[in-house]
Amino acid sequence: MQTLIHVAYLLASALFIFGLRQLAQVKTARRGNLMAATAMLIAIIAALIDLGTIDYAYIIVGMLIGALIGGLFAVKVAMTAMPQMVAIFNGMGGGASALVAFAYFFDGVVVQQPGTTSVAAVLGGDVALTTGLSILIGGVTFTGSWVAFAKLQEIISGKPTLFAGQHLLNLMIFVATTAVGIYACFFANTPETLVSSMSLLALGALLLGILLVIPIGGADMPVVISLLNSYSGIAAAMTGFVLQNNLLIISGSLVGASGLILTRIMCKAMNRSLANVLFGGFGAEQTAMAGSREYENIKETGAEESAMLMEAASNVIVVPGYGLAVAQAQHIVQEMAELLEGKGCQVRYAIHPVAGRMPGHMNVLLAEANVPYDRLVEMDQINSEFKNSDVTLIVGANDVVNPAAIKDKASPIYGMPILNVHESQTVIVIKRSLSPGFAGIKNELFEYPNTLMLFGDAKKVLMTMVEELKNL
Repeated sequence: MQTLIHVAYLLASALFIFGLRQLAQVKTARRGNLMAATAMLIAIIAALIDLGTIDYAYIIVGMLIGALIGGLFAVKVAMTAMPQMVAIFNGMGGGASALVAFAYFFDGVVVQQPGTTSVAAVLGGDVALTTGLSILIGGVTFTGSWVAFAKLQEIISGKPTLFAGQHLLNLMIFVATTAVGIYACFFANTPETLVSSMSLLALGALLLGILLVIPIGGADMPVVISLLNSYSGIAAAMTGFVLQNNLLIISGSLVGASGLILTRIMCKAMNRSLANVLFGGFGAEQTAMAGSREYENIKETGAEESAMLMEAASNVIVVPGYGLAVAQAQHIVQEMAELLEGKGCQVRYAIHPVAGRMPGHMNVLLAEANVPYDRLVEMDQINSEFKNSDVTLIVGANDVVNPAAIKDKASPIYGMPILNVHESQTVIVIKRSLSPGFAGIKNELFEYPNTLMLFGDAKKVLMTMVEELKNL
């Protein structure tokens, strides 16, 4: 039986790795997700068998409740709320790792060995260290993810929350929490000191999670979600060491490493360091400044005129942004693209790495509308094509198309790679108003002579354009 369990763990590990590889491309992502889900099912069954003779009642009830909640969320949660859902998943993963590590410590040391001895003496120094790390990282991930969720859901302000001495306070709490964790794992030797010090470690981690995320603004949420995803994987890997479960170590390491790689990609796409994202408070001052700067020379257009421009074009590039997700306009965009392609027009979608509120948000959104995979073109490949575009249609994107990033050295987003939409012959921007994006700054594109502003709800505007195209 043990041999079969180890074979099952090995199979699950392989499926996790191959599934992750399949997720690297849009056209194979669904298959990769299915492979990873199958791996998780195998892992759960093998782990339950590995537990031996126990009462499975509570485990089965817990699994049924979790499956019901997960299934309900999968059906009910709108695509616009997917970033919030991912944040919650990260938090639950980190919280679960911390709870398992705490339970293992409590049962193995306080309950089984109630005498005067330390965690390291009972469980070993390596297990004691990983127990502390699992509680620390898992706690930070749990509360940090819920703060990210609250910002994305607009339960609290998405702007950075800054106060004097904030970084010093965070450093002091981190040092104190780390010191308490070391004491709890290696020096506490009575049941009372063991429980109290481990509890203080958990409380310090939970507080750190809140304080580390509240100074981060909405513009940086894609990076934060990626980083918290990495944290949840690292916490799971640490818990794998605690439980001496190789599969948990492997799967946690995969999540941790991929999350860090994705975080680096996000930072590169924004031309900012991770330290600047975590401690910069980006967007706190620029929003007020943007509101005081009025736009000049704005040229408006209507849906009918825009449809005529699109109908006469032979090369159209669509730039999706979070506004597309809010309006749930991905299906009508695809219908418009099919109409244009039927008239001999080439239509492609330009995907910026940080468009939307989480990595890959636009890819997922457009895949839901059955947009062909080969129509989705990454920023590096599409940027040279804008100068050949007759019309570039921007639906809800803002900061990722702002020319200030490459032309205004005084701009806070200067140096951030953007989509070079301003090089197109004609740019049509669908937007509800002239309000700034997450960066809180003026978008110079709106004043360009080749830019036309089409104000209104994206879905309603696009529906009108589709009707006009059908009549042309």
